[in-house]
Amino acid sequence: MADSEVTAVDVRRAAMDLLARREHSRQELQRKLARRFAVDAEVIFSVINQLTQEGLQSDQRLAEALLRYRSNRGQGPLKIKAEMREKCIESDLIEQIFDEANIDWFDLALRVLEKRYGDGSAVDASERAKRTRFLQQRGFSFDQIQTVMG
Repeated sequence: MADSEVTAVDVRRAAMDLLARREHSRQELQRKLARRFAVDAEVIFSVINQLTQEGLQSDQRLAEALLRYRSNRGQGPLKIKAEMREKCIESDLIEQIFDEANIDWFDLALRVLEKRYGDGSAVDASERAKRTRFLQQRGFSFDQIQTVMG
């Protein structure tokens, strides 16, 4: 579309289409809309602000859903926080969501390890290293891994 043809209504419609598929952070939405439309950044900013005020876009809701989904899939806090930062969710909000979630990451790491490898009885150094790498790739911290590995 040419610049003169694009209106705030078009931008809003596109934003609503994106949000209908899945939650997006403000920054993700802004980036996608800016790529799609050659309009003044202020128009996009205004549309996103309106969607946020109406409760249709929420970084908090996105962060809560992401934390719930990823932790239920056995991913650790480091990996989840990194994904949230990639989506440009503010650090303060990330910390708030993690504090409110009250997830026992040590227990989750143990359950993930047991699901993958069983009870974990008597393993040699090579197997221990393999399991440690597995938990690291899942996003668990050194302390969580050390505690779980014994």
